[in-house]
Amino acid sequence: MSKEKDKKSGYVLIMILYLAGIFMGAIDTGIVTPARTIIQNELGVSASSGIWMITIYTLSYAASVPVMGKLADKFGRKYVYIICITLFGLGSLFCGLSGLFGGFPVLIAARVIQAIGGGGIVPIATAEFGTTFPEDKRGLALGLVGGVYGIANVFGASAGSAVLDIFGTENWAFIFYINIPISLFIVICGSLVLKNNRDMENNKKIDFFGITALTVMVLSLLYGLKNIDFFNFTESVASAKVYPFLIVFAVFVPVFIFAEKKAEDPVLSLRYFTERNILITLILSTVSGFLMMGVIFVPQFAENCLKLQSGSGGYLVIALGLFAGVGAPVSGKLIDKYGPKIILAFGFLCTAAGALFMMFVTTKHPSIITVLTGLALAGLGMGFTMGTPVNYMMLAETDPKQSNSSLAALSLVRSVGTAIAPAIMVGFVASAGMNVQSEIMAVLPEEIKVPELPYADEIEASLNEMKENPQFSEMLEGMPSFSSMKSVKMDMSGSSGITLPEGTLEMLQSSDVTTITDNMKTMSEKMFAQMTPGVIEKITDGINKGIEGIGTGIDSMKNAAEQMSAASEKMPGMPAGMPEGVSIPEGMPAEGMPDMSAAIEKMNEKIADMEAMKEHMTVLRDAVPEAFDTALKNYTDEIESNRSEYESVFQKTLNKGFSDIYKLTVITAALALIILIFYKQKKTSVSSTDRK
Repeated sequence: MSKEKDKKSGYVLIMILYLAGIFMGAIDTGIVTPARTIIQNELGVSASSGIWMITIYTLSYAASVPVMGKLADKFGRKYVYIICITLFGLGSLFCGLSGLFGGFPVLIAARVIQAIGGGGIVPIATAEFGTTFPEDKRGLALGLVGGVYGIANVFGASAGSAVLDIFGTENWAFIFYINIPISLFIVICGSLVLKNNRDMENNKKIDFFGITALTVMVLSLLYGLKNIDFFNFTESVASAKVYPFLIVFAVFVPVFIFAEKKAEDPVLSLRYFTERNILITLILSTVSGFLMMGVIFVPQFAENCLKLQSGSGGYLVIALGLFAGVGAPVSGKLIDKYGPKIILAFGFLCTAAGALFMMFVTTKHPSIITVLTGLALAGLGMGFTMGTPVNYMMLAETDPKQSNSSLAALSLVRSVGTAIAPAIMVGFVASAGMNVQSEIMAVLPEEIKVPELPYADEIEASLNEMKENPQFSEMLEGMPSFSSMKSVKMDMSGSSGITLPEGTLEMLQSSDVTTITDNMKTMSEKMFAQMTPGVIEKITDGINKGIEGIGTGIDSMKNAAEQMSAASEKMPGMPAGMPEGVSIPEGMPAEGMPDMSAAIEKMNEKIADMEAMKEHMTVLRDAVPEAFDTALKNYTDEIESNRSEYESVFQKTLNKGFSDIYKLTVITAALALIILIFYKQKKTSVSSTDRK
């Protein structure tokens, strides 16, 4: 009884050592994401350079996978696994220390070391679970692997955010340091308790030529695929970041085939691509990697549907991770009973159902219930397709002595799917994001209502009357029409020659559903600040010209009145002749001026009216800037009052992009189901004698 108990506890420890490695390796693919901008700013590199801390890990990881798998077949899983964990731990240590010495070059080199180690962890651990457990328990064992891998993969970014919250953004190095105690635990305990399972008869030469050719192929293909813009396919393929690498890949394909045909122990068996069941399994692994990458858009999708601030949607990934974590071991248990084909089909159906639900229900009726329901279906589908069934299928079709390299090949082709998916899916969201601006502009108020200016109507009427007099019409030329100043057109199209201030477009493009209204108000203020100085200056200049014209008229009339008064005193009963340059006021007789005092009084009254109008125009002129400030406030207040409408427009427009992602997901899952039909499931996988 004691021996049986010791044996069980030994199995538990072995499971812990391998699962801990899987968790650590999988979580690190996303844990750096939330800290990328923080790290690049501290190390003084640009965003285009900073992205390499993620890209270099992905490329190095993919290139390392088949090599480490083959080395494990040859030298045994224990030693290669421990070496991989050691490399991962050392890489993590130097990643953290790069902030203290060496800077960004050290970080990049350390990420390569980390990725080389990480490339061997998952295939080796998966092979150990898939070949050492009894055949009737293999599905359950692989399900545990899939569950841990899935949860870690989904929670990577959230874990990074949590570490930054706990230790502070200035201590970003702890994102890497947390791997060190886990690595030490696995290395020390693994050295003591793990068995070195391997093919003892494999004394063949290592396929260095094949390894080199495969590494060049993998790096070139994945880097080229990552740089393709599938929405601008022709132009992007023609760029220097794509076509040279695709050419290198194409050139090395025949080189690699030649190397593998000559190799005693090929790093990647060409048989995998000629046998139908294995080829189908590889294709389905690529598809599952493609579908899995939809998870990176879950936070943004949840934020948009639930009107959450950017960065808070990561917590909704927990729902996806929980269902994926439950689905993986359950799928493994069911595989032991029904085989992998029907379970994988169920997983693709769940994935399609989740995508259809989010496309037709969640995007149209966003709420916490519809979001969680869609994520639950998607998570369940992920759990049933993520790795367990295809790992099982691959082990069933290949020699157990090559289990490490066969599962490594499976991981490699899955990497192709994970490289292509974001490049396509991000295009849908980016395209929808570009439409947001025009859609929001279409519902913005088209004009700003200017408050009524003091004396505007009174002055307008007086000016119109004065303009009928030829003597004043020329003086008042250029005076603005105050009736046309009741509103200002807001032309956001750019046809007016007014362009968006620097940084405004970037602000709009980075908006989310919670900030779009405030950003539109900010944009309106900046546009208004560009438009109004010229308008105010034009109005002010026109009013000043009118004031000047009226002043000239007043002076002329005063001069005429003075001359009339002087002439009246010297020559009572003055004849009709008037001083040169002085016109006879309206209503005065053409000949003889029997009532000169009355005419002078009438002229003085006119002068007083014009002086009053001049004062009123001065008040009106001085009130123009404040009126425009009030107009802007009224405009932004109107935008604020329609906040829910703008948020709804933003939400619906961006959701069109997510709907396209889910449409692609449905199509991909349907194609996978069609391909799966051609897979011929064996009644038994690997015989007991083979496993021994």
